[in-house]
Amino acid sequence: MCAAGTEGEDACLYEAVKAVGGEFCPAIGVCIPVGKDSMSMKTRWSDESGTHEVISPMSLICSGFAPVTDVEKTITPLLRGQDSSLITIDLGQQRMAGSIACEVTSQFGDIPPDVQPLDLKACFDLVQTLVAGGRLLAYHDRSDGGLLATVSEMLFASRCGLKAATPDDVDPVAFWFNEEIGCVIEVANSDLPTVIDTCGQAGLRAHVLGETDQSDSLSITQNEQLLLNESRVALQQSWSSVSFAMARLRDNPECVDQEASQITRTYDGLSSAIVPAMSQVPETRRMSQSRPRVAILREQGVNGHIEMAHAFDHCGFEAIDVHMSDLMSGRQTLESFAALAACGGFSYGDVLGAGSGWARSILFNDDLSAMFKAFFHRENTISLGICNGCQMMAQLPLLMPGAKHFKPMARNASQQFEARLALATLPTSRSVLLRDLEGTRFPIAVAHGEGRFQHTSSEVKSLSELGLTSLIYTDDQGQAETLYPGNPNGSAEGLAGLCSEDGRVTIMMPHPERVVLRSQLSFAPNGTSRVTPWMGLFDNAWRFVTGK
Repeated sequence: MCAAGTEGEDACLYEAVKAVGGEFCPAIGVCIPVGKDSMSMKTRWSDESGTHEVISPMSLICSGFAPVTDVEKTITPLLRGQDSSLITIDLGQQRMAGSIACEVTSQFGDIPPDVQPLDLKACFDLVQTLVAGGRLLAYHDRSDGGLLATVSEMLFASRCGLKAATPDDVDPVAFWFNEEIGCVIEVANSDLPTVIDTCGQAGLRAHVLGETDQSDSLSITQNEQLLLNESRVALQQSWSSVSFAMARLRDNPECVDQEASQITRTYDGLSSAIVPAMSQVPETRRMSQSRPRVAILREQGVNGHIEMAHAFDHCGFEAIDVHMSDLMSGRQTLESFAALAACGGFSYGDVLGAGSGWARSILFNDDLSAMFKAFFHRENTISLGICNGCQMMAQLPLLMPGAKHFKPMARNASQQFEARLALATLPTSRSVLLRDLEGTRFPIAVAHGEGRFQHTSSEVKSLSELGLTSLIYTDDQGQAETLYPGNPNGSAEGLAGLCSEDGRVTIMMPHPERVVLRSQLSFAPNGTSRVTPWMGLFDNAWRFVTGK
């Protein structure tokens, strides 16, 4: 971005393009396949006091992509918290100009950070080597806020502590607050000498900050002098205060306060509990002579049909793409299908009431109403509604046997579209999809703006006793989550799904089909296999319709 035509800016633009395209990228063997520019970064206006103009500084934002040999070998900022140490790898010279530390002290500085391309390449290669060798436990890059922010964010994610030592011969402010290129890694203490030696061989400066612990605090020393000693809670509350203040003006303040209260909470995060029945779920695609047909039903805007088709196909179904227009026009019917999966993902642009519009396209069409009613009443069929499909099917109880307890969905209590990983548990249920999976707890993808079940707490408890709940948002101990954001939509008692009285119709707002494989998850608990527990729902569907 540049204010082209402004005095001096064209020359700066030339130098920037030369540095990036002629020097930096060739040095590390990276090409530039596409670019987008804005050359009018200047505004001018006139008022009674005269003519004014503001010129935006020239800036460049780069996004990189590359082939990945194993998408399951991911490293996150989550720390082990014991028998390990943090190492900072520094590629710069602790230059401070333009840093947030300068900004909050009303300074600008004189020399900004820079990076040498070969140093960056060496650091990248080092990280890849450590990942491949299983020596990297956690990773976080250094950016805004410098090393202090980087380490703090790792502690926030991990609810653990660190006793860090500053090198004796450096300015502690420059060391902890410079925003040069660099990163922080966690390695096991047993691997520490090897990793430090590997860094040296790569020509990279590495400093052992200290050992992680369970103190839930950050202390920083230099020459045995204490520079900082603060609890993780206090640091995180300060770090989050501006975001929460903005959210209170934009979102439901009650939900914001609930999220803020989670900072002081001690918990195990997105932990898992996997039942023995998961051992029956096929790790690879099930091959069988008889492949029952499942209608992957979608409406305008639905984008979750590919993942849904994959999950059913993996477990032995023949997945058929069925659009509502196919049923309306008569090009397709539901007579030949053993299973029906109504998908989600931005039906009708995910406007509020999208599920109602989809349901009414069925309810107000006599032929479609008769078709769906006949399908739901066929005793050898199963039906699954996810997200928008859940919203739609929740409004079809007149067509389904034993679904009088279904109700239309309401807007999330947060008053926002919620897209996150949440922790959910499969309860004891009549749902044929949950057979032998009761007690399974695992992260699940949430993506909806209208996912709140309009059942009271007493109603949910009664439904649970009757085995009519199919999914519950829970905490790390498997207890119903009632607070935001662990309960992202505000449903009473963490309700996230229901089933019909005969168990053949199951609806839920989260997306199990988006997390059936380890490779689909942005975060997975330790020990997660290639196939996650959510694949068990689709395996049970196959077992029910085939009688296996």
